[in-house]
Amino acid sequence: MTPDTAALHAALTQRQDALLKLAQRLLAFPTPNPPGRNTAEAQAFLADFLRQLGCTVEQFDVYPGDPDVIGVLPGKQRQAACSLLINGHIDVAEVGDPARWSVPPFAGTLRDGRLYGRGAADMKGGLAAALFALQVIREQGIALAGDVIIESVVGEEQGEPGTRRCIERGYRADFAIVPEPTELSIVGQGGVITGWIEIISPETLHDGMRARTIHAGGGVLGANAIEKMVLVIEALERLERHWAVVKQYPGFPPGSTTINPAVIEGGRHPAFLADRCALWITVHFYPNEQWQDVVAEIESYVLAAAQSDPWLRLHPPRFRWGGESMLVDRGELFPAAPLPLHHPGLLTLRQAHAQIWGNEPATGMWPSVSDAGWLADAGIPTVVYGPGSLAQAHTVDEWVSVEALLGFSHVLAEFIVRWCNRPKEAM
Repeated sequence: MTPDTAALHAALTQRQDALLKLAQRLLAFPTPNPPGRNTAEAQAFLADFLRQLGCTVEQFDVYPGDPDVIGVLPGKQRQAACSLLINGHIDVAEVGDPARWSVPPFAGTLRDGRLYGRGAADMKGGLAAALFALQVIREQGIALAGDVIIESVVGEEQGEPGTRRCIERGYRADFAIVPEPTELSIVGQGGVITGWIEIISPETLHDGMRARTIHAGGGVLGANAIEKMVLVIEALERLERHWAVVKQYPGFPPGSTTINPAVIEGGRHPAFLADRCALWITVHFYPNEQWQDVVAEIESYVLAAAQSDPWLRLHPPRFRWGGESMLVDRGELFPAAPLPLHHPGLLTLRQAHAQIWGNEPATGMWPSVSDAGWLADAGIPTVVYGPGSLAQAHTVDEWVSVEALLGFSHVLAEFIVRWCNRPKEAM
């Protein structure tokens, strides 16, 4: 560390209790999603916190009573120096049965060097550590030439448009960090889109008619939509295996482009032949692919397979992709975020990590997705980098280590000082 930041790092270590109290305070707000629509109190707390840091704060509803909060700490030479955007989501995964937890899900329990609670890893711990780093920078009186933007958004857990609304309002920076639980590896991500494939029969037939639709001489061209969906699932499995052979991307294991049949719905009553069946699929794609091309390939393959079946040839599957929200319209889309390996922001972050931890951070691609995809899609060079493990996200007794939280705050503080005092012309 430089003489300019030695006192900063000493203060971060001395103030560790303040970091943990802040993280515990965020964990105490029950913001599981689903059900969602429960973030107003937590976001009001964060808005006040950001104002106390000297940020200008904007707060607006994404859904009624479910707001985004954006704090901007203006730099002293904001036009000439590099800016930073830190994006985190305030909603957390659903808890499930609290009786399965050994600790209360929203208490922020400290035990054996770990902080437990829903959202500890994903991602209130990372958000708290980022806020703490900025707070100590301010307390130490360290001037920043470039802007720091903090976004606390809603709806990430269900693919809702919290981050998209920030982008639509014009928030941009020269570099962005999303502190999801990557075990302090610097990573990019692939993309995900979900979609529905529907098979609909124009006729609704009594169960007693089944024999006439399947046996010789029956004379009725009818079908059970559930059985026809089996042909679609088999086609998707063949396409998935084909992708595993022909598609590759650095940082991903072979076969990472998957098509998961996640939910199936069909039929209405045992006395009917099922006249509708819908399959909800989750599709992972690589950063060098566009989701529009991926879904077009799936549709083309499935429709070609349907041509081999006399009934499906007449009543081909229908497709519906993406959407505003898994909660609102049962759709989801996260664009990919390619890792900007040679961007000066990433190189500066690597240097800050190596300074604090004494080793180079791992880099690669993350097997999950996050709002980093929307930031990258908007043209902002973005990385995912944060404390905690994906193995802990969404689990019973979710936790993050105190060491990782504190270490992340040190790295981020060092990075902010270096990056936000870097002239834009040096990029």
